[in-house]
Amino acid sequence: MDAFHTLINGISFTLNIIGALITLRGVVIALGEFLKKEFSGKKDALGLNEPIRITLGSYLVLGLEFFIAGDIIKTIITPTWESLAILGAVVVIRTILSYFLTKELKKT
Repeated sequence: MDAFHTLINGISFTLNIIGALITLRGVVIALGEFLKKEFSGKKDALGLNEPIRITLGSYLVLGLEFFIAGDIIKTIITPTWESLAILGAVVVIRTILSYFLTKELKKT
């Protein structure tokens, strides 16, 4: 049983790391594009922010999905009412964020 717990914790941790790396990659890409745009001297600088927002938003949504998956898997080994309530709250918050980010991305 300890091997199962270790495996589940490892999978959960790995999913959270993947989510963090995806989010970090999106931030680095968006920041690079933003800085390139700002220092290019183009007149329509504000209009060029939209593609950057879409890029960052898509990475954030994907990263959130990995975080949610990691939380769900971690709860498998600690299914107490308290952990289920915390998981439920976290999943609801992250799902709402994901929903609105996706909705915002589809507008464009």
